[in-house]
Amino acid sequence: MGTWRGLRVAFILVSLFMILLIIVCWDDVGGFNLYPLQEPKHMSPHPRTTAGPSHSTYTSRAQTSTSSAIPTTAQSTTLVLEETGGAAGAHTEEEGKDKQVQRKEETREDEEEKERSHNAEDDREQEARKQRIVDVCSGQDAVEFPGRTRAFEQIPNGELDHLIVDDTHQIIYCYVPKVACTNWKRVMVVLSQSLISPSSGKPYTDPEAVPPHLVHNPSLHLTFAKFWPHYGSLSRHLMALKLQHYTKFLFVRDPFVRLISAFGNKFERPNEDFYKQFGSVMLRRYANVSGGLPETAAEAFAAGIKPTFQQFITYLLDAETERESIFNEHWQQVYRLCHPCQVKYDFIGRLETLETDAKHLLKLLEVDQLLRFPSGARNRTAASWERDWFAQIPITMRRELYKLYEPDFELFGYPKPDSTLHQ
Repeated sequence: MGTWRGLRVAFILVSLFMILLIIVCWDDVGGFNLYPLQEPKHMSPHPRTTAGPSHSTYTSRAQTSTSSAIPTTAQSTTLVLEETGGAAGAHTEEEGKDKQVQRKEETREDEEEKERSHNAEDDREQEARKQRIVDVCSGQDAVEFPGRTRAFEQIPNGELDHLIVDDTHQIIYCYVPKVACTNWKRVMVVLSQSLISPSSGKPYTDPEAVPPHLVHNPSLHLTFAKFWPHYGSLSRHLMALKLQHYTKFLFVRDPFVRLISAFGNKFERPNEDFYKQFGSVMLRRYANVSGGLPETAAEAFAAGIKPTFQQFITYLLDAETERESIFNEHWQQVYRLCHPCQVKYDFIGRLETLETDAKHLLKLLEVDQLLRFPSGARNRTAASWERDWFAQIPITMRRELYKLYEPDFELFGYPKPDSTLHQ
């Protein structure tokens, strides 16, 4: 009896053990889950059925579990498209950058080509200007003028005071009044470091900062006329060496327009020095002023007494004026100031093309990285004003005046002013 009861207890225990074993194994394969799966937070949970676990539920859960681990065909396609799209976008962006770089390179090449073209055109123009001087000086144009055939050694020292020398940069500049000479002198002051700025205590580095009224002080510039006191008997030899090796330049202007500009600047406004030296002489000779002349320019202008343009022209054509050799530098012929038949200039600039010529010249001098030509106001007398200015001048006087300045017209390629000479 006791044995049978022991077998029953053993059977019950084994049965319970087997049931527990089946439950545990079934839970491992997902058929019976004591711990429900947590849905991903970015996905909405699937609706749960109130029915107990069934085969379809297990299958759905199994599929869900499998689908979370293995992408479907649609998902794979989406991933591929996204990756392809990203690569395509990156490729497009790279192509855009390449095109931008290419456009910049093409723009730079175009600008360089334009600059080369402009430089070539400027060089041709310079060669034409220089060749014209050679032709006129050789007598091919049948224009005679004093000093055309003399040698440089025959030019008196006093006539070399317009040739400014900068030994540091090996430059010689012949300045011509009323042809942007103030600004070019400012450039020469900066290059030679001959003027100290009171604000910095150092030489000026910007031409525009140099006070224009100071640059005409002769002590600031080394000219050929100063060589004799410095070098004595070696002067002419040193001049010849510098003329051979230095870069030489000058700027010119239509001769009649320059003459008008000089008169307007010196006699149309009170100028004591020019009134005393020239204006009063013109008035005494040609104005028939009753009584004595005012002593100062201010008094004369206040009384309405000032030289006219016709009196100025008459003064220039007066034989006595020529004998006295008192042609002021502001209206002196350029061939007398700069001696183009004796000095072989490397660059001939024109006021009419000042901006482009100045830029070209600074590059030629290799100083374009050091400074720029001043952009301040310059004399803007227009060639179209000639007719108005000469309207009251008799034709015979106009033609005499042209003869006086004809060498400058021919040397520097300015057309003969036929409308002024024949109307």
